[in-house]
Amino acid sequence: QVQLVESGGGLVQPGGSLRLSCAVSGTIFAPAVMGWYRQAPGKRRELVADRTSGGRTNYADSVKGRFAVSLDSAKNTVDLNMNDLKPEDTAVYYCNVKMGTFGSKWRYDEWGQGTQVTVSS
Repeated sequence: QVQLVESGGGLVQPGGSLRLSCAVSGTIFAPAVMGWYRQAPGKRRELVADRTSGGRTNYADSVKGRFAVSLDSAKNTVDLNMNDLKPEDTAVYYCNVKMGTFGSKWRYDEWGQGTQVTVSS
């Protein structure tokens, strides 16, 4: 019941920076986990970073110290600030929101369409 639209992807040089933004329309209700995943061709989708409705964050080891996930309440977005980008960061990045409970399961597990990030080598 929510719409997620990613923006900010593109081509960047190694060592450069990008900010991805996920615009959230609809209602987000607790409990919720919001964050970013990525997938390169031929590889499994992996968690990059997420943030719980309680404010706790989690990062993949490969991006820790370089990426930061945050919520912009004024703009109603989930942002991923990426610094010191490396060629291995090249992937399609997907915004994700898990929210609500249905027994022991998430009631909603929503995904954006993805945005391409390419780091040239």
